[in-house]
Amino acid sequence: MTFDLFLALLGFAFVTSVTPGPNNMMLLASGVNFGFRRTVPHMLGISVGHSVMVFLVGLGIAGLFKAWPPALSGLKVASVGYMLWLAWKIARADAPGDGRTRARPMTFLQAAAFQWVNPKAWAMALGAVAAYVTSPSVGAYLAVAATFSLVNLPSVSLWAAAGQGLRLWLEAPARLRAFNWTMATLLIASLYPVVTMEL
Repeated sequence: MTFDLFLALLGFAFVTSVTPGPNNMMLLASGVNFGFRRTVPHMLGISVGHSVMVFLVGLGIAGLFKAWPPALSGLKVASVGYMLWLAWKIARADAPGDGRTRARPMTFLQAAAFQWVNPKAWAMALGAVAAYVTSPSVGAYLAVAATFSLVNLPSVSLWAAAGQGLRLWLEAPARLRAFNWTMATLLIASLYPVVTMEL
């Protein structure tokens, strides 16, 4: 990979990682509801999970969906179902520490697994492999995955930090409720690409 291509990949990874999407909406909500420190495993799960996804997409896992279209339909159903469930959890989240629910932030493994039903993560992985791997090889796929990991973690951390910053303002129950319902609605709105997703 040339230096110019690497710089272009860095830009692609940053823009796609830092812009709104399911991961970042959930991190913002998690930062508000649980704080930055408790959201760290969620952030790490996103970065590691997505990097593994990029690598496996490079090795050809996306070809499974082309070879067997019902697998893509199954992915869409799983994506919609899981994201609707997450939206419901976000919308119904109580104020931190009020004890009425046993809500917990997403774990490392849950966040890593979520990448496989996240349409934006699929688009990012497919786009990176298609555009920035000029000589297909295990090393090239590892390089793209490592670049994403390097850029993704600080990018998504901004969303959790922003959520942490909003905690004081959202201590008012009505504001927190409005925020959580807004985040849930935005997460549901992000489902649109699932319906039109083609691999």
